[in-house]
Amino acid sequence: MIQTIRKAWGIPELRKKIIFTLLILLIYRIGNAIPVPYVDVAKLSQYLNQMSTTVLGLYNVMSGGAFANATVFALSIQPYINSQIIIQLLTIAIPALERLAKDGGEEGRKKIESITRYFTVVIAVLQGFGYFMLMKNYDLLAVSDPTIWNALVIIVSFVAGSMFCMWMGEQVTEFGIGNGISIILFAGILSRLPYLASDAISYMKSSTSALAWLWVLLLILGMLALVVFIVFINDSERRLPVQYAKRQVGRKLYGGQSTNLPMKVNMSGVLPIIFAQSIVALPATFLAFMKAPEEGTFMYAFMQAIDTKSLLYMIIYFVMIIGFSYFYSTIQFNPVEISNNLKKQGGFIPGFRPGKPTVDFIKKVLNKVTLFGSIYLGIVAICPLILAKIVGKSSLGIGGTSVIIVVGVALETVRAMEAQMVMRQYKGFLE
Repeated sequence: MIQTIRKAWGIPELRKKIIFTLLILLIYRIGNAIPVPYVDVAKLSQYLNQMSTTVLGLYNVMSGGAFANATVFALSIQPYINSQIIIQLLTIAIPALERLAKDGGEEGRKKIESITRYFTVVIAVLQGFGYFMLMKNYDLLAVSDPTIWNALVIIVSFVAGSMFCMWMGEQVTEFGIGNGISIILFAGILSRLPYLASDAISYMKSSTSALAWLWVLLLILGMLALVVFIVFINDSERRLPVQYAKRQVGRKLYGGQSTNLPMKVNMSGVLPIIFAQSIVALPATFLAFMKAPEEGTFMYAFMQAIDTKSLLYMIIYFVMIIGFSYFYSTIQFNPVEISNNLKKQGGFIPGFRPGKPTVDFIKKVLNKVTLFGSIYLGIVAICPLILAKIVGKSSLGIGGTSVIIVVGVALETVRAMEAQMVMRQYKGFLE
């Protein structure tokens, strides 16, 4: 990776793209330090620290801590990511959108991007309004009696910041290196490393146990092992052999080559973890807004059962990750469509006739690959929860999600650099 970056820096065109990307990230970090007016940041940070195991804690991590400080970029690119997921699901459910995506070409892609932006504005307005109502109901505002003007300033600031983040991500995608939205998310998560190091040092100083330093060392080693595991699985794929039949045109034979059909072990990325975590954490989020129940009551026992430290929470979380993994794999990899495309191009899988036998074989392999990939995601998501229970730090519960995103984006960006360097070599050869 370091060697790739060094080679890319030596190429003037790629150096300009890298500098442009770094400038955009600098603007993003500056925006994360600009607070929105009329908000008591100290009270808000204290409140959200108590909500670290809920959906709000997940939003705070994804925004690089900006959500807890109510900065201009507090919503970050979450509305855009949610909008992309919704449009992706609607593309399957609505035939008109499906035709636009498959047969619309470049014009269809642009229309879908426009629809995604409109949905982003709607979601950002809803999230900004909900964020304002949360601060108002829990007396987290700097004004005792907020007016419509105060609410308008706060909500518009959040929405404008989210739209600006979306625009910066698109600029990085077009003029920089890699996927801009992923890189902004990567920068936000990575910016929390100093805070995590500070928490580890504070834990070692405040802990009365002589094994505190050992737990921190095990945590670091565990994270490194997790990174190696994620890199290995991220590059793993199941390759189905494909043979193309020979055809004669005039006196010449065409085709007959052998290739393979790659199936990624982890097709859906981190989306199953994010969806499962959001849904499983919803009851705890709603109950956190209510008055704390007394010990011995049913509500108290229910809150203990759905707490992130409970065994029931981990089991439900693990099962939902597997379910969402299968859901996303069926969306991204359609065996019927793959089989039809192979048949049209004169290709076939050795040992299986074109048509239903090929579809059944692809489905069988897809189910096995998805099962392995979903178990991998479940292990990555559950291990930080178990470690958090042992160490006693609930904020570690979302560490697995963050590590997958950071490692995945880093690998994706390095591949983008390598691809651009290869294109430049071919361009020079052709010239």
